[in-house]
Amino acid sequence: MNLSDFIGEATEYEKKEMLEERKPKSWLKSVSAFANGVGGILFFGISNDDLLVGLDDAKGASEKISEAIKSKMDPVPQTVLEIHTEGGKEFVVLKVLSGQETPYYYTGDGNRVSYVRIGNESVPASAMDLKRLVLRGSNTSFDSLSSRYPFEALAFTKLRSVYRMKTGTELTDSDFSSFELVDEAGMLTNAGVLLADDSPMRHSRLFCTRWYGLDKASGIIEALDDKEYSGSLVSLLQNGTEFVKNNTKKRWKKTGSGRVEMPEYPEQAVHEVIVNALIHRDYMEIGSEVHIDIFDDRLEVYSPGGMADGTLIQDQDTDNISSKRRNPIIADVFSRMHLMERRGSGFRKIKGDYRNALNYRVEVEPLFTSTPTSFFVTLYNLNYNVPIEKVLIGSEKVAVENEKVLIASENLLVGFAIDGLAVNKNTKENMRKLFAHLSFDGIFGRNDIMEILSISITAAGNLINKLKEAGLIEAVRGQGKGKYRFVNQ
Repeated sequence: MNLSDFIGEATEYEKKEMLEERKPKSWLKSVSAFANGVGGILFFGISNDDLLVGLDDAKGASEKISEAIKSKMDPVPQTVLEIHTEGGKEFVVLKVLSGQETPYYYTGDGNRVSYVRIGNESVPASAMDLKRLVLRGSNTSFDSLSSRYPFEALAFTKLRSVYRMKTGTELTDSDFSSFELVDEAGMLTNAGVLLADDSPMRHSRLFCTRWYGLDKASGIIEALDDKEYSGSLVSLLQNGTEFVKNNTKKRWKKTGSGRVEMPEYPEQAVHEVIVNALIHRDYMEIGSEVHIDIFDDRLEVYSPGGMADGTLIQDQDTDNISSKRRNPIIADVFSRMHLMERRGSGFRKIKGDYRNALNYRVEVEPLFTSTPTSFFVTLYNLNYNVPIEKVLIGSEKVAVENEKVLIASENLLVGFAIDGLAVNKNTKENMRKLFAHLSFDGIFGRNDIMEILSISITAAGNLINKLKEAGLIEAVRGQGKGKYRFVNQ
């Protein structure tokens, strides 16, 4: 471990210049937040201005940290406490693991407060946060909770019809129990309520808008089409896909054997995005709905609730992301009807549908972003500002793809080189993000890295030093002092 790699503030770690014995809440709140989230690390011995000052008595500090956690945290989270020596100085490294018995409370000073991580801060959990943590701690999902509606009170015509069409079999009353749509007392679970024809869960709605231009205020006519849908999740999926179909266009190009279709958005990608938004949204967020917004150049889908595990999607490899389902019962029913995958491969499928399109370009790669409370998918219009004569088909496309393979292989070598470096995971990820943004042609300095990666100037300087030591970048003359580019070897 090299502590200079952790300089700055981040969601997953925090630094303290010393152990504040009289104000343990100043750091125990982060222990609570890390345990309630995806885990994290506290470093003791790093100042606010990122100096490695060390501790006078690291052993004594570690003992006090351990005692404070045991006496002022409920339940006691799982931690790993280490004394780290660097530059002749000693530091205490406290690793807090993601907990399974949430919520974790700070109980000192007559208080009992649970914390969550928002950005690089640990803040008191809201009432809604606490509900989510309680569910997680009891290994329960929102869609499995019993509602106040008896099975007989609601109709399921749409669900039964689609189930019959997709599976070839009838959805029987006993299936409702075995699929966990009805509990042992004959009451619908929340999953059952969400799948009912006239679902009484009123915030389960879908707002769809076809905007004029490139934003929500592009001229005299702001919206060309505007719809609001409610009811069964099955109906919402059908309504959403139909709205997109009615508000987008297909282009055609003649070939020697006929003509080929070129839709603005791959149909399967659209389906996957909408089904994911409906199935994986946070239904505890009242007053917020799924939105589909179509502009001239893109289609945006918003879903309430971030990643189920608290991570950010933009920080992960969407080709190899594990499936964590917020509403497993609903997801299971949809997978039984072949409306979604069980394996959690949605991100790969969406990107694959784009890459297989005739008019695919790198700049229209789907974009996935999230916050702790929201999820966004942007699908770019494949036909926007692309002359049809420039779309390559057949042998022309093969030639272009061969060139793409050559470029990809060069990029892969850089990836392999980064993977082999003796640096931490966070540093490797920053290197990959920087190369993905700049490739071999981009020229950059410390300020550019700060802007691209949103890190401090010290961290940017450290990253440059590590890239130079690895021989991955070279100095560029004639562009000002401290300018570099990646080496294409």
